[in-house]
Amino acid sequence: MVRVVRLSDLSDGRLDVFARLTNNQMRGDLVSEGGVLVAESRMVVEVALEEGVEPLAFLVDERDLDSSLDLLSRVSDDVEAYVLPHEQIELLTGFRLTRGLLCAMRRPRSLTVGEALEGARRVVVVEDLVDVSNVGALFRNAAALGADAVILSSRCADPLSRRSVRVSMGCVFKLPWARAERGDWPGATLSALRERGFSTIALALEPGAVTLDDPALLASDRRALLFGSEGYGLSRAALDACDHTAIIPMARGVDSLNVAASSAVAFWQLFSRDGL
Repeated sequence: MVRVVRLSDLSDGRLDVFARLTNNQMRGDLVSEGGVLVAESRMVVEVALEEGVEPLAFLVDERDLDSSLDLLSRVSDDVEAYVLPHEQIELLTGFRLTRGLLCAMRRPRSLTVGEALEGARRVVVVEDLVDVSNVGALFRNAAALGADAVILSSRCADPLSRRSVRVSMGCVFKLPWARAERGDWPGATLSALRERGFSTIALALEPGAVTLDDPALLASDRRALLFGSEGYGLSRAALDACDHTAIIPMARGVDSLNVAASSAVAFWQLFSRDGL
């Protein structure tokens, strides 16, 4: 079981990883080789542990310590659990802690695009999605609805930021994913998909776009669905490099759904319904 350490001084340097480091610092080697992430809530931490993510330290709300002991008992005693009084937790973190538990964990090794695509038949490709909640929601949808891998452009938000991990309910640990090199986006990245036999389908409001239930979209057994940024959608270069453009039919003059909703509809139609 982890070693329980009760703290009262919020300036203790051992708490830095939970509140005082920037995301860029956590992605680098400031704290540990390969960087760190913070998983929030018992359920997310359990998923991460099941997927083999290495715990480094816990932060526990004192009033939730007893209910967390069974989880903490699964971790070796070379890991510490820092316990703070309830009123101190929010002062430290600046947000209300979900179910009284945070865990600092070593970031999993980054994959190359080729590694992420190994064995995949249903792939999600995301260009410049910047809201971490949207990234987390997309990963949750992808894991639940038949995706095998996720490829991100270089400017996408970090899927391993605390909020993205929480919104995904830990699904960022369930799917292989990779970030394309800046110089490889979009041309070389989409070419790599085509070389592996993927049909590339852009979700975008474009002239000539077919509806999501068009049989032509199911012609290839390997499919990659592309989603763009919250503001301008997919770039012209990405759109021009795709085999198809598709839309979700709308009523009452609504032109589109946000990416959390649209990705769920698209994954259900093109990834799940054919038996996966």
